[in-house]
Amino acid sequence: MVSSNSKVIAIDGMGGDNAPEAVLAGLAGLSAFDFHFIIFGDKKNMGKHIHLLANKVSHEIRHTEAAVTSDMKVASALRLGKNSSMGMAIQAVKSGEAAAVISSGNTGLYMALAKIILKTIPGIDRPAIASIIPNRNGKTICLDLGANSECEVKNLVDFAIMGEALAVSVLHKQDIKLALLNIGSEDVKGTRLVKKTSEILKKLFENYIGFVEGDYIFTGNSDVVVTDGFTGNVSLKTIEGTANYIVSELKNALSSTWLSKIGALLAMPALNSLKKKVDPRLYNGAILLGLNGVVVKSHGGSDATGFSNAAKFTIDILRNNIFDRIREQLEKSKLHYAPEYLDRQ
Repeated sequence: MVSSNSKVIAIDGMGGDNAPEAVLAGLAGLSAFDFHFIIFGDKKNMGKHIHLLANKVSHEIRHTEAAVTSDMKVASALRLGKNSSMGMAIQAVKSGEAAAVISSGNTGLYMALAKIILKTIPGIDRPAIASIIPNRNGKTICLDLGANSECEVKNLVDFAIMGEALAVSVLHKQDIKLALLNIGSEDVKGTRLVKKTSEILKKLFENYIGFVEGDYIFTGNSDVVVTDGFTGNVSLKTIEGTANYIVSELKNALSSTWLSKIGALLAMPALNSLKKKVDPRLYNGAILLGLNGVVVKSHGGSDATGFSNAAKFTIDILRNNIFDRIREQLEKSKLHYAPEYLDRQ
């Protein structure tokens, strides 16, 4: 058992399509990290796969009778509350026993439970889902990716503050370039919401570069792209769908004739390099920013590699305390709390 809870992570062992096997196998790949994992879930079920962990990482299993399932309604999940593997894992952060929690369970239910148990950071009205998307030169932090379908100016400004803090943490850069997603880069384009938000961001961030279109996410010229949850989620699903379509069509094209198969063999090194670049498992892990604790969501269909990378993402955040930076920026940016900037959209 480690001595400091800053190196303790609570795990929902029953969350996700491939739990608990993918969860335990994923944690087994973290032997190089000096962290302790408290895994909540059904002992009997996890016992079938506990050999995957063996003595590879510091861990303990805490038995829970109930688990939040992907098809469960919010009311049912809330009734289970702290008695579920997901709820107990979140509660470990609330009590201070763990510094972070990871789950591959239902996103909406996870967000609801985490918000009720942990509450939001003072000054932040709504949490946002933030994740990493690969770009031409490295990585881009995008938020909100689905937590808030409708937003006000204050929400988008808060997202920018939290996104900048996260980018400093996981991208290991200080001069973070911030952008606001819009239908064009010109100042005259977009809704009143994004125009008003842009006015404030210009005053708050020296490295705010203005509006960007969707394709700009992949250029590598911006480190953080801010948008509302509706637009962000549609963008994310479109990106994922396009990537899957291209991969599928590429496979079909390279296996359609004997000549294309020969070409595929010759191009294999380049194809493998591309696969590693765009493999979604390598970028698994979205943080529910704005809560009083590090709450990380792993993809529901994650395999061991994906869950392991979500855990590495979590460790990276814990090693670089983002909360101090968020609070510091909130204190500096009282401007966006002024009444003239809080008019409802």
